[in-house]
Amino acid sequence: MNKSGRMNARSLTRTVGLANGCWSFFFLLTGALPPASGAEPVTDWLKKATPELTQFYKSLHETPELSHEEEKTAAKMAEQLRKLGFTVTAKVGGHGVVGVLKNGDGPTLLLRADMDGLPVVEETGLPYASQVEVRDARGATVGVMHACGHDMHMTMLLGTLEYLATHRDQWSGTLVPIFQPAEEKGAGAQAMLDDGLFRRFPRPNYALALHVAADRPTGQVAWRAGYAMANVDSVDIVVHGKGGHGAYPHMTIDPIVIAAKLVLDLQTIASREVKPIDPLVVTVGSIHGGTKHNVIGDDCTLQLTVRSYTPEVRKQILDAIERKANAAAASAGAPKPDITVSDGTPALANDADLAKRLEPVVRKELGEGKVEESEPSMGGEDFGAYGRAGVPILMIAVGAVDQARLTKHETDGTLAPSLHSPLFYPNIDGTLTTGVRTLTAASLDLLAKKK
Repeated sequence: MNKSGRMNARSLTRTVGLANGCWSFFFLLTGALPPASGAEPVTDWLKKATPELTQFYKSLHETPELSHEEEKTAAKMAEQLRKLGFTVTAKVGGHGVVGVLKNGDGPTLLLRADMDGLPVVEETGLPYASQVEVRDARGATVGVMHACGHDMHMTMLLGTLEYLATHRDQWSGTLVPIFQPAEEKGAGAQAMLDDGLFRRFPRPNYALALHVAADRPTGQVAWRAGYAMANVDSVDIVVHGKGGHGAYPHMTIDPIVIAAKLVLDLQTIASREVKPIDPLVVTVGSIHGGTKHNVIGDDCTLQLTVRSYTPEVRKQILDAIERKANAAAASAGAPKPDITVSDGTPALANDADLAKRLEPVVRKELGEGKVEESEPSMGGEDFGAYGRAGVPILMIAVGAVDQARLTKHETDGTLAPSLHSPLFYPNIDGTLTTGVRTLTAASLDLLAKKK
C-alpha cells in the first residue's frame, strides 16, 4: 500500500494470490468450497459442473438401497454437504440427513430429496445399471433399482446446493437441505418430523422438492396449486371361514365366496357412497385363499390400496371398508374379519401462493412454454407431510425423458416406461440441468436479498 493509502498493482496481485492460496489450502484441508463472487448465471456454471454431477448420479444409480436401509447413501450425501460448508446432522428419523447453512438475515428454505430405491430388478441395459441384490424383510432375494428417480432427485438437489453455497453473494437467509429416507414406504417424512425436524433445526418458511416425470419431455416442468397427489392407505383384510372338503360345502363357511362378495361390495363405495365429484380409488390388488382344488380353506386374504384427497373422504372410505367387510362376513355366519390399515401417506397439497409466486420466476429461467399446470394424480408422495405440519410447500415435476424417446414410443404405438418400471431411466443431461436451473431460480427468489 502506498503513502496515500491506495494499494499498488504489485501489492494487489500479491494479496489476491495469497487469498487464492488460502482458499486452496482451506479446500484441501476441509473439502469446503469458498464462496464465489459475481452474478455467474447458473447456466454458465452448469457447463462446468454437469460432468462431475453426472458421474455422481451414475454412482448413486449403481448403488441403490431399500427403504429404511439407506445408510451408505445417507453417508454419501452427508459427506457432500460437509464439503459445501453445511453443518450436518445424520440419523434424523432413521437415515435422514439434515444440513444447515446460514448466510445472513432472511427466510429459511427447506429443500428436500428422497434417497430410497425400490425392490425392482433393473432391465434398462444401461452401462451403469444397478446389479444390486439384497434380502428383503421376508428373507427373499430381490433386486434393487432407483426406478422412481430418487438418484436424480439427490443429484439435482446437490447441484443446486453447490451453486448456492459457492455464490452466497446472491442470496440471504438460511438453507436447510434434507435427504429423506423411506419415501417409498410413505414413512420417511413423518419419521423426520417426529424426530424433531422442525424443532431441532430452523423451521422453514418454505419447502420445495423436485420429482422426475416419466411422461414429460426434458426441458419442461409442471406443478399445480392445491391437491396434487393423494392420501394413500394400504388395507389388509383376512376373511375367516370354516374349512372342509370341496364336495361338502354345506359343512363349511367358504372364505373365498365371502371375499368375492366383498370385492364387489367395495366398488359401491365410489359409485354409491362418496360424492361423485370427490376423487377416490379402492383397488383390491391381491387376493389369496385356498390350497387345492377340492379343499375349502379357513382363510382368504385381500390387500387393498386406497386413494383419496381430503381427510373427510379418507375417513369415510376406511369406515366403509370396515363396515362392508364385517357385513360380508356376517351374511355368511362367519367370524369378524381382521382389518389392518398401514403405510398411510397424507395427500400432497401445494401452497397456492407459493405456486403463483414461483411461476413467473421459473418461466423466466426456462423460457415460455416450459412451465405447465400438471393434472392431479392419485399417486402418493409423503412430501405432503411437511405441508400438513404448517409449512407452505411446492413439489415440481421435472420432465425426464427426451422428446425423441417419447416420439418413438408414439410412433411405435407403445407407452413410455412409467416410474417404478424396470425399464425406466431419465435422460441425464436434460433432466439434471432443468432441475438445477428450476430449483436454483426458485431458491434465489425466495432468499432474495432485501433491497
